[in-house]
Amino acid sequence: MIQIDIYKELQGSNGVMPLDISIDIDSSSFVAISGKSGSGKSTFLRILAGLTQARGKIVVDGEVWLDDKFCLDIQSRKIGFVFQDYALFENMTISQNLLFVNKDKKLANKLLEICELHDMSHRLPSMLSGGQKQRVALCRAMMKRPKLLLLDEPLSALDVDMRAKLQDEIGKLHYEFGTTTLMVSHEPSEIYKLASRVVVLEQGRVIQDDTPQNVLLHNKGSQKFSFEGKLLDILSVDTLSIAIVSVGQQIVEVVLTPSQATTLKVGDSITLSTKAFGVNIG
Repeated sequence: MIQIDIYKELQGSNGVMPLDISIDIDSSSFVAISGKSGSGKSTFLRILAGLTQARGKIVVDGEVWLDDKFCLDIQSRKIGFVFQDYALFENMTISQNLLFVNKDKKLANKLLEICELHDMSHRLPSMLSGGQKQRVALCRAMMKRPKLLLLDEPLSALDVDMRAKLQDEIGKLHYEFGTTTLMVSHEPSEIYKLASRVVVLEQGRVIQDDTPQNVLLHNKGSQKFSFEGKLLDILSVDTLSIAIVSVGQQIVEVVLTPSQATTLKVGDSITLSTKAFGVNIG
């Protein structure tokens, strides 16, 4: 069990924003942390890792990591942290990157086998694709056999096919090692596939805490999905106005109402949703 009750004042776009989170997380669970940009997701992970200071309490399986008198140093926290940018040692081979963390060759070989990297263990990071580098970063994070695995949008820079493959690798590692995993993600399919629980942040506070099914499928009454997107263009086709919208790594077309066509402009952030099998834009 991980008990978290933390507070930190952040500088947001509208001034000071309090990050105020109090939740308990079951051991070996997979929790997705979601919410809009600037809601405090990455800072939350950094506080758990000890990379950012905060007030409050963090207790992991009975061990105090943070309270009003004590803060456990980063090296002593049994965590694995995977960033978006891989952060590999470029002058070390894949095997050397893993063994730098822990000299356990048997564990390193097991991780490389799970992530289908064993035949590449002698390569340098410069010889790897983005997806392969991310798999190395995941393996390296697991070399400590962490109690807590923290993933800060680790797949956001990858293409759709590679994201799907690495989602499988993350799932394998999570269940193989029984690690408690917290993953920041904006991708609904990723959250639905991997997480057993979703914590949604807004302005530094928890506004939803439920199963992926309840968070993703039952938002706002009968709504079936809701995605944030960016308006790239508005086209006139006969008597219709068509919005070209970027949603994640996909481009979609949506028919606009006359009022939307006159009020929306290129560059606007918008929400796409469905109700009763019709796509709505807002």
